[in-house]
Amino acid sequence: MKKPFDIMDKLTEIMAWKRKELASRIRPVSPGELSSLGSKMGDKNSFHDALANRDELSVIAEIKRKSPSAGSIAEDISAVDQARSYLNADADALSVLTDKKYFGGELEDLWEVNDFIRSHQRTIPTLRKDFMIHPIQVMEALEAGSRAILLIVRALDDDELKTLREAADLANLDCLYEIHEEEELEKALAHDPEIIGVNNRDLTRFVTDLETTERLFPLIPDEVVKVSESGILEPEDAWRVRAAGADAVLCGEALMRSSDPEGFVHEMKERE
Repeated sequence: MKKPFDIMDKLTEIMAWKRKELASRIRPVSPGELSSLGSKMGDKNSFHDALANRDELSVIAEIKRKSPSAGSIAEDISAVDQARSYLNADADALSVLTDKKYFGGELEDLWEVNDFIRSHQRTIPTLRKDFMIHPIQVMEALEAGSRAILLIVRALDDDELKTLREAADLANLDCLYEIHEEEELEKALAHDPEIIGVNNRDLTRFVTDLETTERLFPLIPDEVVKVSESGILEPEDAWRVRAAGADAVLCGEALMRSSDPEGFVHEMKERE
């Protein structure tokens, strides 16, 4: 009999691998280094501001080739080709997976997508979606042209969250604090977040339930931008979390598999 998806704590496995993978790249990153490069970027293309228009649902369209739960999604896709579809779809922001082992991404994808956006004189901000543990990854995101980083609250202790937030602030990058449980929300709120994403997928077991958004959003302060992540498989799912208070949705797998990502994005945004 086939066993269900690995019940071990998958996030723990991924984080252990990420620390091993990153070891050879770690170096000291000075505050001056981050602030100097960050000041050159200015406040343009703010990830936070792209999601903060509460008159309509914002869409973060994700470039994701595979995942531990879904397996292969679109492993041969060009990140730039997918970004072109998302720009044509009027997505408000892009999320680019840069983890290779588990998600099939590359840091080079982030560089290429941001170069493509600039070459078309667009101002859509990008999120570096990875398992962040060290300021060197913040520096890499900044150098590649990203405007935000992901902080998975469950995977980081308070000192790591503080260090990464301080690095992001110096770099003029926004932080998307990702939570899944009430305890993680309390932990995130201690760091004065401006954006909180509720991941409807339990990263320890990869089980997805939109009720997670419906349960946690009422507990998040009104001034915080609220993002519902994972499980947005149909436009109706976006409408459901919008009714629960979502300012934005992060949608990856469904858009990557869609034959009409432009239509999918427009339909999510048009129902108010």
